[in-house]
Amino acid sequence: MQYQPKSAVINRPERSSGSSLSQILRDEICSNSALSFLMEAHDALSGAIAKRAGFKSLWASGLSIASSLGYRDANEASWSQLVDVVERIVDSTELPVLVDGDGGFGNFNNARLLARKLHQRRAAGIALEDSCFPKINSFVGDRHPLADVNEFSGRLRAVKDTVADDLVLVARTEALIAGQGMDEAILRASAYAAAGADAILIHSSKTTAEEVLSFAAAWQHRLPVVIVPTKYYRTPVSAYRDAGISTVIWANHSMRSAIAAMMNVCGRIIAEESIAGIEPDIARLDEVFDLLRYDELADAEMRYLHLP
Repeated sequence: MQYQPKSAVINRPERSSGSSLSQILRDEICSNSALSFLMEAHDALSGAIAKRAGFKSLWASGLSIASSLGYRDANEASWSQLVDVVERIVDSTELPVLVDGDGGFGNFNNARLLARKLHQRRAAGIALEDSCFPKINSFVGDRHPLADVNEFSGRLRAVKDTVADDLVLVARTEALIAGQGMDEAILRASAYAAAGADAILIHSSKTTAEEVLSFAAAWQHRLPVVIVPTKYYRTPVSAYRDAGISTVIWANHSMRSAIAAMMNVCGRIIAEESIAGIEPDIARLDEVFDLLRYDELADAEMRYLHLP
C-alpha cells in the first residue's frame, strides 16, 4: 500500500498512553496526520529542555553527540558511547528518540548489533545513511563516497530482521550530498524501500530546498520523506506541507546554541573578571532545579525517607 502524504492539518491525534515509544514515533512519521518536527538532543539536559519547549519527539544527532563528547563527527565516538547517551536522553524525557546511527558503524553485523542495543535502551527508531565507514559529516569537505547499493541494502535488511518493527527504520541517502544526482537518489531510495525501510531521509547541502522538493515530487509518496533543512533554513515550512513531506528534523540547533552561549559567557567572565554582569543572561539556579524536578525528590523524601 502506498504511503499517503500528510495533510496541512496542524492538530495531531491524541497519543495513547499505552503506546510504545516506537509506535508513537511510527505514528509521527508514517501516519497521515500533520507535518512532524523532531528536535535535536545531545544529552539528557538538552532533551529535557526540548520536552519543556513542547517537542513530542527527539533526534539524537550524531554531530551533536560527538561534539558534546569532544569528538569530531567522523565516527570518532564509538557506537557504545552513542547508545549510552541515547539511554540517558530517553530516561530523562520519556519521549520517542530517533537515533542518528550514521552508517551503522561498519557492515551489516555492526548495524544490527547497534540496532539491537538501541532497542534494549528504549530508542524508538534508527536512521542509517549510505555512507562508507568511517563517515565524515555531510557538510565537511567535498569527498563523500557512497556505499554500494546492494551492500547498504543488506545492512537495512539485517536491522529489520533483528528488530522487526520494534524500531522505526529510516534509510538516509547521501546521493545528493555526493553529487550523484536525482536519478541516483531515486534509485537508492527505491532499493532501500525494498529492503524494508519505513521512511526515506533525503539530505542536501544546498541553501535552497529545490533538491529535496524535487525529490519529493519524483518519489511520489512511496514512503514517508524525512528532511533536515540545516542549510536551506530560509524555506518556509508551508513548502514542506505542500510537498507532502512527512517529518522535519531540526538537527543540531541545541548544540550550536549552547556553544554560542557558553563561548559568550566564558569570554565575558575572563574579560570582566566578574560574574555580576552575566547573571541576568543565564539560567537561574531555581530554573535548573525546576527543569530537573527537584520538587519530585522533595516529595519522595516525605513519602519514603523516615528520619528519626
